[in-house]
Amino acid sequence: MSRLTIALVAIIAVLAGGLATSLYSRAEPGLDEAGVRAIVTDVLAETDKPVSVAGIDAATLHPMIESYLMANPRILERVSNALQAEVRKDEIMQSRAAIAAMQDQIYNNPNEIVLGNPQGDVTLVEMFDYNCSYCRSAMPDMAKLLDTDPNLKIILKEFPILSQESVEVARIALAAHQAGIDYWTFHTTLFTARGKVTKDTALDAAEAQGLSRVSLELDAQSDDINAIIQRSYEIAQAIGTTGTPTYLIGDEVIPGAIGIESLRDRIANMRACGSTVCDG
Repeated sequence: MSRLTIALVAIIAVLAGGLATSLYSRAEPGLDEAGVRAIVTDVLAETDKPVSVAGIDAATLHPMIESYLMANPRILERVSNALQAEVRKDEIMQSRAAIAAMQDQIYNNPNEIVLGNPQGDVTLVEMFDYNCSYCRSAMPDMAKLLDTDPNLKIILKEFPILSQESVEVARIALAAHQAGIDYWTFHTTLFTARGKVTKDTALDAAEAQGLSRVSLELDAQSDDINAIIQRSYEIAQAIGTTGTPTYLIGDEVIPGAIGIESLRDRIANMRACGSTVCDG
């Protein structure tokens, strides 16, 4: 945040009484009221009519700002929007740095569930929970992408966060994948099942493809399965996501089911300029 922006937020913070703590602490962590006044004084000193606020009495100052804000209430809305934009910008930069630091774990881990073209020129990652209704509604988008984009690589990451039942389903799913199951058929069977997806739902779907329920239940408790699920939690924490579905394309984190057209746009941009957003 620029010094001038901090000053503008700080002026309102200092003058708005109860809003002071939340506004100027978010503007620049660790900044106290004396520091705020110093910044404001410095900025005002650079104008044609420098004025110091150091000596203004709070009893005089607060009624002045209250009167001003009552006459111009949208100023707080504008400041709030600007502050939210700054916070969002910081979050994006942090998630990009996290993706860069975990590039191999996200995109190149040999134990991942891969659909589509393993050598595709663009990779789309979906972090999902089998009991997530939004993931269920977004599953047809993945089906269409698989059918229509022969150069797309899709990585599915089990991210069971909704219940212990979801964790048990994820374990069975990963064990079934390691056993060589037709994963897309298994995946669609679970997402089109009625009601809550349970461990039995997953075992039934795997058994329909010839796998042993007993063997799967044993394999599902392996250290390898634990490590895969734990890695998903670590990735989610690093990129700052807490919900499903979450998509990753390039260096962008996309929370929520955004629809096939938005996904296609980002995939096309990755091919055109190497980023999900192309200049111009």
